[in-house]
Amino acid sequence: MTQDHPRISKAVIPAAGLGTRFLPATKATPKEMLPVVDKPAIQYVVEEAAAAGLSDVLMVTGRNKRPLEDHFDRNYELESALTKKGDADRLAKVQESSDLATMHYVRQGDPRGLGHAVLCAAPHVGEEPFAVLLGDDLIDPRDPLLARMVEVQEQHGGSVIALMEVDPAQIHLYGCAAAEPTADGDVVRITGLVEKPETAEAPSNLAIIGRYVLDPAVFGILRETEPGRGGEIQLTDALQKLAVDERAGGPVHGVVFKGRRYDTGDRGDYLRAIVRLACEREDLGPDFQTWLRSYVTEEM
Repeated sequence: MTQDHPRISKAVIPAAGLGTRFLPATKATPKEMLPVVDKPAIQYVVEEAAAAGLSDVLMVTGRNKRPLEDHFDRNYELESALTKKGDADRLAKVQESSDLATMHYVRQGDPRGLGHAVLCAAPHVGEEPFAVLLGDDLIDPRDPLLARMVEVQEQHGGSVIALMEVDPAQIHLYGCAAAEPTADGDVVRITGLVEKPETAEAPSNLAIIGRYVLDPAVFGILRETEPGRGGEIQLTDALQKLAVDERAGGPVHGVVFKGRRYDTGDRGDYLRAIVRLACEREDLGPDFQTWLRSYVTEEM
């Protein structure tokens, strides 16, 4: 039975990281601005939020992140030049990013982890449930994960996290969930969470991926959460408290995602994401796939 819960309209995108795995490219360019084919990675994330009906987007940034703000702002000089040239196609692409959502920005002055970045959003979010989208995970728009998570949160209340089954040997790279099934095949009830467990200690092979829909009660818990793994304030630790004590702002559910996800979190996966997305583009795919087959054949 569907319950009456507040409609979600706000999304938070933590984007204060230094991007050290992509140095030297990220020495002067934010990692989020690195192109995935011909759009910066961060634009895919904002597009996903907007497609799920979240038109109010807060980006949590840090030093040297001004290009993020510029990208989602108007560029009147460029637009004027394209207009004079009659280049309507490129003009539309330039204007697209500034028309996606109402953008807001706050700085995470002290980079103390994902939990702290989420806490920086508290004054903007207030007492409403909200979504958190991490920029390293790009979700294919044909697989509307976030919209499904919003639906589950509006039905059950509390918080909802995105999960994906991974090879048990890889679970130490992720937050991991202990869960029990529900009447919905793609939804589980979370009973426990642990950040990057050793393989032998992992409660399952359900890995947390970078999408959350959170109850505002998480802010109060984050304020009291001590630094955890890596000396950082972990969002997983706060969600663990919500999962085991529903009175604190639970329950916590998970949506088990089986769709297309592009991981841009490290260099190898970033390159694979570009290849996969380029192959699927109508304007680039046919010629690119022909070249790719030829290249692989020659190299083999």
